Amino acid sequence: MDWLINAAYYVIPFIILLGILVFVHEFGHYIVAKLCGVKVAEFSIGFGKQLWGIKDSSGTLWKISAVPLGGYCKFLGDTDEASSGNEAASLSDEDKKYAFAFQNPFKKLAIVIGGPTFNYLFAVVVFAGIFFAFGKMDFPPIVGEVIKGSAAEKAGILPQDKILTVDGREVNSFQEFRQEIEMNTSGNVALEIMRGDRQINLNVKLEVIPLDVEANQNQKPMLGVSSLTSVEFNPVKLSLGEAIKEASVMTWQVTVVTLRGVGQMITGKRGTEELGGIVRIAEMSGDISKSNSWLDFAVFMALLSINLGLINLFPIPLLDGGHVVIYTVEILLRREINEQAKEYVFKLGFFLLITLMLFATYNDFARLFNRWFS
Repeated sequence: MDWLINAAYYVIPFIILLGILVFVHEFGHYIVAKLCGVKVAEFSIGFGKQLWGIKDSSGTLWKISAVPLGGYCKFLGDTDEASSGNEAASLSDEDKKYAFAFQNPFKKLAIVIGGPTFNYLFAVVVFAGIFFAFGKMDFPPIVGEVIKGSAAEKAGILPQDKILTVDGREVNSFQEFRQEIEMNTSGNVALEIMRGDRQINLNVKLEVIPLDVEANQNQKPMLGVSSLTSVEFNPVKLSLGEAIKEASVMTWQVTVVTLRGVGQMITGKRGTEELGGIVRIAEMSGDISKSNSWLDFAVFMALLSINLGLINLFPIPLLDGGHVVIYTVEILLRREINEQAKEYVFKLGFFLLITLMLFATYNDFARLFNRWFS
């Protein structure tokens, strides 16, 4: 029975999380398509066999499908969910006015960008609502992950350790902890850590690791830990305008940090073992639902929404970003790209996506194996 309860803790929050984020993303495509006069034939949460569906007055079939690992908007005239082809020959002249394939590239570009844009707007709304209701958000000085090969790992620091003081100075948030480490000039740092109900004193020699740097000469000795996803709140209340401003700043900061991390992986400055996929998302959503509050879950959902929007803007064929590149080129050339060329591009994108998914899934199971058996 315990395994069934544990499975529910991981499966149910994951399905809820992914369902909400997929709905937000696809609703962005849907809304912009409707504004551009394009008919949406199907709006699906999930792939595969239809479990439930209802058709609205405009002819859109809203449905939930069996495989809850994504979703799609299928526009009038599309041959598949990815809008990678169209049934132009079978459409009447009247229908062509409302088919995605026959729109100008400016409208196509707007519709494609709509999904990631709504992911970003959703994150800003979630953060702003939390800030307005509870005050500005701070991450507590609790270790989330320890970077492999870092000074922290060598010193024996573990996830869930709470940092009490740095060189004798009390820290109340992860940001304060990070600032104290950055201000350290000796290269050695004294830490007081709470592990469960036991206090531990450590003297750690900071080491240079190629993270969060632009060039080798800017590298600084650091500890090598990241923050936990649980949050604490500053009791100072914010106005609605201030909350929206703070939410926008946080959304931007998350984007910058994510792009920097991806760039470091590409250049080899950062290990690709941190790359995670769908299993990792399920693991994290389950951990948060078991150990943290609904606010932590909401914050995690907002962070994931930012990442979903950002990743979809990467210039990889089949992703929104790949379509953005194609329609931008068509705007510049003032003509459509050859359909056969598009087909080759989409096949390349499919190969890249499958390769990336397999690699991320390998990392996910390797991480789970270490978690269960280490």
